[in-house]
Amino acid sequence: MRTSNKRIMAAMAAVAALSMALAGCGSSGGSDANKSGDTKSGGKVELTYLHRLPDKQGMTMVKDTVARWNKDHPNIQVKATKFNGSPGDLIKKLETDVKAGNAPDLAQVGYAELPEVYTKGIVEDVTAEAGKYSKDFAEGPNKLMSVDGKVFGLPQDTGPMVYYYNKTEFDKLGIKVPTTAGEFIESAKKAAAQGKYIMTYQPDGAGMAFSALSGASSPWYEIKDGKWVVNVDTPGSKATADFYQQLLDAKAMNLTPSTDPSFAGAFHDGSIIGTIDAAWNAPIMMDWIGDAGKGQWRVTQIGDWFKNGEKTGPNGGSGVAAIKGTKHKAEAMEFLDWFNTQVPDLTSQGLIVAASTEKAKTPQSWTEFFGGQDVMAEFAKANANMGSFNYMPGFSAVSSAVGEAADKAGKGQAKVSDAFDAAQKTSLATLKDYGLPIAKD
Repeated sequence: MRTSNKRIMAAMAAVAALSMALAGCGSSGGSDANKSGDTKSGGKVELTYLHRLPDKQGMTMVKDTVARWNKDHPNIQVKATKFNGSPGDLIKKLETDVKAGNAPDLAQVGYAELPEVYTKGIVEDVTAEAGKYSKDFAEGPNKLMSVDGKVFGLPQDTGPMVYYYNKTEFDKLGIKVPTTAGEFIESAKKAAAQGKYIMTYQPDGAGMAFSALSGASSPWYEIKDGKWVVNVDTPGSKATADFYQQLLDAKAMNLTPSTDPSFAGAFHDGSIIGTIDAAWNAPIMMDWIGDAGKGQWRVTQIGDWFKNGEKTGPNGGSGVAAIKGTKHKAEAMEFLDWFNTQVPDLTSQGLIVAASTEKAKTPQSWTEFFGGQDVMAEFAKANANMGSFNYMPGFSAVSSAVGEAADKAGKGQAKVSDAFDAAQKTSLATLKDYGLPIAKD
């Protein structure tokens, strides 16, 4: 998810309140999640799965989902354990456990973190075993579980970027959701003249947002002949920088960082009437806006504002990877495909699922808030529209550099294009620090 812990915690709180409707229908601590996948007696395979799902009251607990699997699959038994630390802490734990030979068979890994754990030799190549299940998931998330042509697990949840807007306020202003960047900028100027903003500028989330929007059709990173190729200077990057720069120059965006309490207030008081954000932000926005905008808001796909057509990119999300040393890769992928397609259970955990095999049910409270819209169907469409963007090892450093440059641009101390220059320079420097081979121009 996004780098703001406050927003993540807010999301979990909002999701917990809504989870009963979503479900439609545990363990604690991480110290005992030792790998038992090398145990096979009497034909029984034992697997361990280390997850970071919230497992809050009102959700379908992971242990209960796994218990159903264990009941129906006596020869493949799974023990699920919750890890309560941060993604970074989990990577450190996995690195230590792999070296000690007692790592879990499966563990949750963010898409942005997969290249790092791959570089550190923490994950197991399951290309052959996972391939048979690829049809069960949206193409974009599927691609995010691979590095250098190798697959390391299956996707679980996603964070495609979408556009949220207040239809009632748009109708009052006589504007529609723009289809081109030019239309968007003109509509934003018209709205701003009335004290309304159809776009937000969030420098604290720019690292993930800018990469997702600009890299949806022209990814920044790839590996060729065993070497990393970095190319941030893409048509999408130029279009994204120009789009935001024009809106900044016209003073036609809300400039409040998303971590500032007044940002949520601007949604509640109706001054922000549109924003690009991740699908997982829906319950957070509902919490911010409350009854003040109930029935007025809608979700739609991002228009061709960044030279991507209708393609969108990822902002957060994670998969479950096979960890180095697991001895039962086929059984691990069989379980994982089943677990990651338990849509009602995962939706109750607050996830926008990557699975394409079953339609996630939009909870009634969401339907009411979004004016009768089937929001989950719109998110599924966004999943299908996700481009082939991927990450590089140490992307968190790149994201931080982009955010710092974006903050200066918002204050008029730099240009938005400087954020993309920072991404290029920091990407190359970070790969060099990792000691990874870099392709020459």
